Amino acid sequence: MTSVGKLTTKAIAVIVIVAMLDAVGVPPMIMVLFTGMIFVVWLFARRAQAREVERIFDFYIAADAVLREEERRWYGFEIAEVIEHGESLLDIMPDPPPLNYYALGALYQRLGNHAASVEYLSRLTEDERSDEAHRTAPSVPLRRYVSMLRRIEYQPSLAPQTLAAIRSLERARQRNAAKMLVESRALVDEQQHRAKEEKLAEAAETQKERTFAPSLPLSSITAPPPISTVLRDVYQDETRASN
Repeated sequence: MTSVGKLTTKAIAVIVIVAMLDAVGVPPMIMVLFTGMIFVVWLFARRAQAREVERIFDFYIAADAVLREEERRWYGFEIAEVIEHGESLLDIMPDPPPLNYYALGALYQRLGNHAASVEYLSRLTEDERSDEAHRTAPSVPLRRYVSMLRRIEYQPSLAPQTLAAIRSLERARQRNAAKMLVESRALVDEQQHRAKEEKLAEAAETQKERTFAPSLPLSSITAPPPISTVLRDVYQDETRASN
């Protein structure tokens, strides 16, 4: 259904409600106030929905700035905040755009979290359901996103910075996504192998300490008697023997 058709349906619904209120004898002033309240609530709802979609494009702009401007020394918390922004969008859209997965995977790789990078990039490159061509039953948020995206593409002057960020990320996605996944996966395997070797070394060291540990606790070991005491005892034994 087109936006004009949806608007017509809503208008008809309002007219029906007003007619029902008039039939039960509701004063015209109350009906005007009621209609005005419905209109205000509808405007706020539409604005909130549009703002949710705009947050996706804000994320693209921030992600593209971090990934494109490699000569800039980004702080870790800055990249983490952009990632947090991107992941929060997954809660409002059950079927996020594939570009969202690429941006998150690339940002995590930039931050050095290769396990998270593998998680997002593998969804993008190895799960065919993430491809745009397989999104045949979109959610309402995704439909709004695509509608706003096409509007920006048809009229670049509406949001030139947003369109530039989207095109930059799309080029990087086509060029680098598969290679980045291979690199991050190799680093994850290396980290796991190194962690396994460290555990084995720790286990060997612990076993070595147990092997060379004294059989008795130190508290049970007594010091030998002084040499003078030993000589005196020997002398007394010899004296008794001679008597």
